[in-house]
Amino acid sequence: MLGPVPARWGGHLLSVLRIIAAFLFMAHGTQKLFGWPASEPRDSAPLLSLMGLAGVLETFGGLLLLVGLFTRPVAFLLAGEMAVAYFKAHAPRGLWPILNNGEVAVLFCFLFLYLAAAGGGPWSLDALRAKQRGGD
Repeated sequence: MLGPVPARWGGHLLSVLRIIAAFLFMAHGTQKLFGWPASEPRDSAPLLSLMGLAGVLETFGGLLLLVGLFTRPVAFLLAGEMAVAYFKAHAPRGLWPILNNGEVAVLFCFLFLYLAAAGGGPWSLDALRAKQRGGD
């Protein structure tokens, strides 16, 4: 029988959570910027539009989170983007996220707030940079 996850795995699982979330988040950005991946052909958002800005934040902010570079400030910025996305695009359609299709935006928002507080974990460029600074 399997027991609870050992506490010593916490940092590494934080890194895994960051990597998986960033990879999934980047797909939202590339879909806006490049129309890919998509189940059917779609136009990309104009770069100088709100959707274009969201695509840039999601693609390149997601890339920074993926590698764990500047995790805390980037995650905080992206949490704000997701809050704006929820209240601008989803909340006007109804109160409950499950009914207004906003649950992904809410989850990303709070996950990014957590990363802003917790950092990127041991498998991140932030951790590598901190180790190098401590070793100099």
